[in-house]
Amino acid sequence: MIKTILFDVDGVFLSEERYFDASALTVWELLMSENYLGLSGKTDFRTQYSNQEIAEIRSKVFVNDDVLNFMKSRGMNANWDMIYMTVSDQLIHLVSQLPEGPGSKAAALLQKPIGRDSLAAFRQLFRENPVRLNFDQFLYDFSDTNATRQDLIFYLNDVALKRTGVRTDVFKPKSTFWHIGEHASQEWYVGDENILSSTGEPSVQPGKKGFLNEEVTLADPSDIQEMFAIFKENGLKIGIGTGRPRLETYKPFSYLHWLELLDDNHIVTADDVLAAEKKYDAAPLAKPHPFTYLLAYHGKDSNVKRWTARQPEKIENGDETLIVGDSLADLIAATQLGCQFAGVLTGLSGKKARTEFEENGADYILDSVADVRDLVLSLSRN
Repeated sequence: MIKTILFDVDGVFLSEERYFDASALTVWELLMSENYLGLSGKTDFRTQYSNQEIAEIRSKVFVNDDVLNFMKSRGMNANWDMIYMTVSDQLIHLVSQLPEGPGSKAAALLQKPIGRDSLAAFRQLFRENPVRLNFDQFLYDFSDTNATRQDLIFYLNDVALKRTGVRTDVFKPKSTFWHIGEHASQEWYVGDENILSSTGEPSVQPGKKGFLNEEVTLADPSDIQEMFAIFKENGLKIGIGTGRPRLETYKPFSYLHWLELLDDNHIVTADDVLAAEKKYDAAPLAKPHPFTYLLAYHGKDSNVKRWTARQPEKIENGDETLIVGDSLADLIAATQLGCQFAGVLTGLSGKKARTEFEENGADYILDSVADVRDLVLSLSRN
């Protein structure tokens, strides 16, 4: 019998496509804009693109999405991590092309935290010594490692050693450079109108309208609304556990009329995860760590610290809880908690995710979140 359903958001309720578009634009900006590495020279960097141009940039940056699919298959779920991985690998590639003298200066820069001063120094080196991007390099650089999740980020240090001879530990989760990419990504997604309220900081590169009001649902919004209502009528608990920030979760859930059917105490976003990481010095707690789902299950008013352990306890009677997600990271979290898992085939990998779900022991595989209602009601009668 199922008594609780915990949902991911991206790839389940809302399409990930705009997030990945924003991620590609962020990587492009970090590489090309004068505010960052400035490879486009001193020409003005554009902040408005047609859908066709966005598709072309994404295809180039993520190699027809092969880079995204690789990271997702290794349990990496956060767009900010994917941005950091992609742009950092390109930075290493660019440094590897510098001649000996400038290369020594770049090597020194790679051995200390990469902030805005470092980016300005790299920008000058690349301007004086022409270098070329090669996005295909990413899959080659990671072809000889079995690293997964956050270990992929640490492996960038090994890539730096192999490609440049520089021994460093500068590449790590939530580094200064990681946060620079995070903010740039938020600019693209929420736009100038919402960036200050979303991050507490203004746009570095103004002129972005944002994708926040262009959300695409993966099932009829009224069907999802009806599903939530039926679950409530049947006494089932509903929770949301997402890697989205609060604004990017609550705003679409509000205008789609889903929010009114959910309990705020059981809606957990990236803001809650980041706050816990900071308060309890417990990073990383993002999926596939089960913290997000634990908090969604127990509520944000529960003993938060208790769920930050590296190997938190399983949910009691976990087989009565169903986690619905689109990625391996969600499945890993569900397995750690002893919960049942339903994988939906509406994420980045689409129907191709079926094989991955089967190989990793998903309990159910569904075409869409619209199928969850009938599944849960049938299980709840057993």
